[in-house]
Amino acid sequence: MTRTTQREIDRFLAVRPVQVVELELGAEAETGDGAAPPLLRPGPGSPPPGPGEVFALVRHGGVPVGTLLVTVAEGADPRDVVAEAARRLPSPPPEESPPPENGLPPGRPPRTTVVVATRERAEQLARAVDSLLAQDHPDFDVVVVDNAPVTAATRELVEGRYKERVRYVREPVPGLARAHNAGLAAASGDVVAFTDDDVVADPRWLTELTAPFSADSALGCTTGLILPARLRTPAQVLLESNGGFAKGFTPRVYDPADPPADEPLFPFTAGRFGSGAAMAFRTTVLRAVGGFDPATGTGTRAKGGDDLYAFVRVLAEGHRLRYVPRALVWHHHRETWRDLENQAFGYGAGLTAYLTAVLVRRPALLPALLRRLPAGLAYARQLTAARDTGGGTEGGGSDGWGPGRGDREGGGGTERAGAAPGGHDGRDHPWPGRLSRLQRRGMLYGPLGYVRARRALRRAVTAR
Repeated sequence: MTRTTQREIDRFLAVRPVQVVELELGAEAETGDGAAPPLLRPGPGSPPPGPGEVFALVRHGGVPVGTLLVTVAEGADPRDVVAEAARRLPSPPPEESPPPENGLPPGRPPRTTVVVATRERAEQLARAVDSLLAQDHPDFDVVVVDNAPVTAATRELVEGRYKERVRYVREPVPGLARAHNAGLAAASGDVVAFTDDDVVADPRWLTELTAPFSADSALGCTTGLILPARLRTPAQVLLESNGGFAKGFTPRVYDPADPPADEPLFPFTAGRFGSGAAMAFRTTVLRAVGGFDPATGTGTRAKGGDDLYAFVRVLAEGHRLRYVPRALVWHHHRETWRDLENQAFGYGAGLTAYLTAVLVRRPALLPALLRRLPAGLAYARQLTAARDTGGGTEGGGSDGWGPGRGDREGGGGTERAGAAPGGHDGRDHPWPGRLSRLQRRGMLYGPLGYVRARRALRRAVTAR
């Protein structure tokens, strides 16, 4: 281990925990006279907040509108500190929906199947499934896909605790995309939604994620907002302080018929669209493109990229993709330095593996990709740059990681709020050079990993 790496690890170990809370401002208006105080509650799995750093999701009328990072001084009331900062958040733009089609009521979500892929994590799975069964969606079912199980723990949980409320599907060949395809095959809904076994879904997650399909027949995919369920370890804080999985609080539609002017690599910057922990597809559209490439995703030698592959394939067929920040899940980030190392390499590998998969399965996209190659190489360098404190980098920013923030004093603590609604990338903690190097190595490995994954898949299927 080099001295530089050791210094990065020592600095990493010095990162302190951050408390996670939710603040509801709408309670002030419910009485009509503004007398009711705002409601503050801990995030999923978090204790009541006290002095120290607090990461807060701000809601108004139950709708997520932004995030804040504040420092609560000793003796100050966390609710007052967070509420004072929250009232200064700029209002997000209103959610715009096209007029309804096919006689469906505006905003009524279609029948939906939710797929959760898992492998030997029964305790986490139970937490996720409990949150899914508490959804306010009027018409949905849940399918759990047990991927390459080595014990009966998942089957026993589903068939014992949830009985007829959840369907159990076993997929013997390892790989997240393979498991997602098994869930897609079992789906009975007009829309199929996917989430992970390490999330807690907000009660309105499924309704918000799927309602847009009723109003827009050209919509092929939606993605939602992903926030940290807890920030207890240095790894969790480091990941979230550099952007995490969040894509902000501004709704957005990606339309291949009207490519976004600010996305010159569109649609090949699929990481900007969302993540697999909160995504939904029109079932017929996802089946028409062949589902997910089974040689991509966690659990394969490609390491990742299954969700990105699906996003690009759907867009390439002319369907729109909508980012819906009201569709919220809380994600339990990985907890250790080794987890971050594996994630950094896996994200890099998944990025180039999914691009390889797209070209293998959709060769007609090669000219479009080649035209974007020079800008893509610059983007890759920016994506994997090590970042210093205060928002500086060795080579630029990163995909989905917003601008740094300045500090300003608030009552009883220090507030750090993004210039845009929901900006929470203070970059108080530098992104280590080792993780950047691992991500770049992963990008070099990705195409080879995809080829190896295809070979391994053929052998596994033949062996069955």
